[in-house]
Amino acid sequence: MIKYFKSLFSKSEEPHSKIEVHLPKEENATFELRVDKLVIGILHCENGEWEFKYTEAFKQHQNEYNHIAGFSNLDKIYHNDTLWPFFQTRIPGLKQPAVKEILKKEHINESNELELLKRFGQKTISNPYELELV
Repeated sequence: MIKYFKSLFSKSEEPHSKIEVHLPKEENATFELRVDKLVIGILHCENGEWEFKYTEAFKQHQNEYNHIAGFSNLDKIYHNDTLWPFFQTRIPGLKQPAVKEILKKEHINESNELELLKRFGQKTISNPYELELV
């Protein structure tokens, strides 16, 4: 029974297979990561790569807020070809019946990381940050 419930929150279709979620090279978008009214950082994707950097406004308030897990250096521009776990957690398990229904109804490609983040990524129960498409 526990395995069944765990499988509902997995991002894969089959119990032992994984949906190849990726960022298509032709996609690009920019998000602002906010807490309260402060823009903490900018998440951008282009040419199949994700980029994250802190804003100057956050650097001025760095003692008031925690750094984002996995992004300890305030001055570094982070690059990756897959979305970092901090942002991945905003995308729900793709096997959940309600999520499957949304994907079908809204014609969302379940393997497109950007489409999934746009649809599901604004808020999460795991942290107070909001992710807004700009």
